[in-house]
Amino acid sequence: MTKRKIAFLFPGQGAQYVGMGRDFYEQSKVAKELFDSADQLLGKKLSQVIFEGPEELLVQTEQCQLAIFVNSMAILAAIKELYPDLSPTVCAGLSLGEYSAVCASGRLSFADCLSFVQTRARAMQYACEQTDGAMAAIFGLSAEQIDALAKGLNLPQDLWVANYNCPGQTVISGTQKGVEAASLAAKDAGAKRVIPLKVHGAFHSGLMQSALEPLSKKVNASEIGDSEVSLVMNVTGKRAQSVDEIRTNLIEQVTHSVRWEQTIDHIRDEVDLFIEIGCGKTLSGMNRQMKVDAPTIFINKVEDLQKLGE
Repeated sequence: MTKRKIAFLFPGQGAQYVGMGRDFYEQSKVAKELFDSADQLLGKKLSQVIFEGPEELLVQTEQCQLAIFVNSMAILAAIKELYPDLSPTVCAGLSLGEYSAVCASGRLSFADCLSFVQTRARAMQYACEQTDGAMAAIFGLSAEQIDALAKGLNLPQDLWVANYNCPGQTVISGTQKGVEAASLAAKDAGAKRVIPLKVHGAFHSGLMQSALEPLSKKVNASEIGDSEVSLVMNVTGKRAQSVDEIRTNLIEQVTHSVRWEQTIDHIRDEVDLFIEIGCGKTLSGMNRQMKVDAPTIFINKVEDLQKLGE
């Protein structure tokens, strides 16, 4: 197992659910310590929101981003305790999950990355409250079709392509006007499904512009270390080559498209095993859609840990 080239993948906002990570909290000492540490560092009972809800509170951007990051890191701590020789050659994360990837790669401590995520979550929550934003997932059209559709609508202040997730699955973002216009155009173009997303704002769009300043101050003022573990980032879909590039990508990611399909394509031929760490199994499903040759497993529950020993 230790000789395999392993990629750690981390989910983003939207994968959360009330009760995630509770079994790790109850059955893993290191996971419990990490959840408790987060509560102490934040000065609030985030773990109670994660385990007990209510869902209306958990889904709020300011709570949700912290919850997903802490849950992913707690599960990772449990993995490391049980399989100390298991280490990645590359890390990547979808949107918020990119912060988990930076931490997992050893470039930031848990406490420092938690502070990053807190700043990001607050800034994005504020941006959501200042605009009437929306998002929708479009299924059954290619990324090229979506790009052409968005260009043809010519709504530069109302519509952006937020996520290139996998073939046939792209997410749009923007104002209600922009997203509604693009949704109708997508259906006319033959989209199989167009699903409005249950989010509180237009993530990865120009409507998140106000979040850049506070996040920039935080990221640029913090120490980010070097690591032998590669980091493939959302904005470029490629490896970051320097700490400065990591900083830039972490900041720009808020208003730029998430190039997840390109991220996986960048590493698929060199990875022997993908491990999705955190709530849900969205990224595992996307790997299936992309017909990735290497196996992908997800660690979401305590019983999933046995997969790593097989």
